[in-house]
Amino acid sequence: MDADALSRENAHLKARLAEVEAALAEVQEANRRLEDILRTSQREKFGKRSEKLSPDQFNLGLEDAELAQGVLEAAQEKAEAALQRARGETPRKPARNRGHLPAHLPRVERVIEPASTLCPCGCGEMARIGEDVSERLDVIPAQVQVLVTRRPKYACRRCSQAVAQAHAPEHVVPGGLPTERLIAWIIVSKFGDHLPFYRQAEIFKRQGIHLDRGTLGNWTGRACYHLMPVIEHMRAHLRRADRIFVDETRAPVLDPGRKATKSGYFWAVVADDRGHGGTGPPIVLFHYAPGRGKEHPLKFLDGYRGRFLQCDAYQSYDALTRIARDTGPWHLVYCWTHVRRRFVKRFENERSPIAEEMLRQIAALYQIEKTVRGKAASLRLAARREHATPIIAALKPWLETQLSRIPQKSQLAEDIRYTLAHWPGLIRFLDDGRLELDTNPVENQIRPIALTRKNALFAGNEVGAENWAMLASLVATCKMSDVNPVDYIAATLRAILDGHPKSCIEDLMPWRFEQPSSLAA
Repeated sequence: MDADALSRENAHLKARLAEVEAALAEVQEANRRLEDILRTSQREKFGKRSEKLSPDQFNLGLEDAELAQGVLEAAQEKAEAALQRARGETPRKPARNRGHLPAHLPRVERVIEPASTLCPCGCGEMARIGEDVSERLDVIPAQVQVLVTRRPKYACRRCSQAVAQAHAPEHVVPGGLPTERLIAWIIVSKFGDHLPFYRQAEIFKRQGIHLDRGTLGNWTGRACYHLMPVIEHMRAHLRRADRIFVDETRAPVLDPGRKATKSGYFWAVVADDRGHGGTGPPIVLFHYAPGRGKEHPLKFLDGYRGRFLQCDAYQSYDALTRIARDTGPWHLVYCWTHVRRRFVKRFENERSPIAEEMLRQIAALYQIEKTVRGKAASLRLAARREHATPIIAALKPWLETQLSRIPQKSQLAEDIRYTLAHWPGLIRFLDDGRLELDTNPVENQIRPIALTRKNALFAGNEVGAENWAMLASLVATCKMSDVNPVDYIAATLRAILDGHPKSCIEDLMPWRFEQPSSLAA
């Protein structure tokens, strides 16, 4: 090999080496960033109380860690490919588990042909012997279109007296721009996807459509007016439920006189019989109240026929047990999850063996529940009496014994006293298979309200908070029924505007809605 050839080969190897070194440097840098994010997340979760973040904020740290992990994997794959090419090998494709994409999604095919199909040996055109097919998920950004409606006019040419024309359909905004589907999309974006109106206005602006947040709010308010009969009928259903869940969360409301916000509350009422295989529809209704006192649940639960109220141990609910009703007083069913949280803190902070044993016993109760979840109430009750009753029977005297042995002013003693003070409500699930061990069904519905609150910061006024509660109820009930809320709200608005009879309002409930055929798969 001559000197020129050696020089070229040397330059080529140096270029390959530089490529590999650059790829390895990217891997090392990505790994350093990932380790830094993980250290920060560990400090925020396990560090001093002043350094900890809320669970929602902590999830942001995890998302950043996953993002950094993606950067690291991409850099590693690039480095491995460079090393394989340096060794004269063909880079291997990484194995991916893509899963199965839904069949109802439209498929757009593209065929990638080789640059030449002529045999390199000079034999002529090669024959097709097969193909490799891959499916990847693509997205078309939200596409705004203009719906043009034409209403032809017809007249008699002989008499020129009769004119025939179809009636103009009613709209949520008479003579306005939005269709019912657009308004439904705006409602779900705010109350289901936690996008305030000003962010939605920015999204429209990217498509050249200038809509201010006041306009979006006006459209939503008009839709809210038309949907009120649906909410009232949902409330009638909920009043007939024999068992409901209740919880509350803070709702900041603008206080114009003080140029600040004041604390109102969203109270959530849920009926969900799926845990015991019941046939009642799953419903959630939010109520806005300016405070958290006992007068508020007394007011919005007036007229309910149920006997069991599943709730936390907040003292305002105690007043419900003392009111006279035709169906008898409410029976409070307390939440084992709230008890468990107390002992989790004691175990994490103090490594208390008493707290550890308590957690073990609660875990045994939940393991029993796991085996009968979704089964008939009678089967659940039989399993509880056979397996959970002995645990409960031994647990109370054990707690009383431990309480007599530990300092009475300790936090652990306070947690044990809390548990024993609410014992009748905690063990009520042993008397009825329809009852649950916790209030998770309502807590799961409260979380989206908190997310919307964080993004929107506050409601503009108390009327706005009431409308917020109403529309959030509709979106959340759709989700509980596995119904697409955009499709449902658009179809329901159209039916109401077309004169759907109030006597058939049951047909417009979310749990009666049939999804469009395109989503059948």
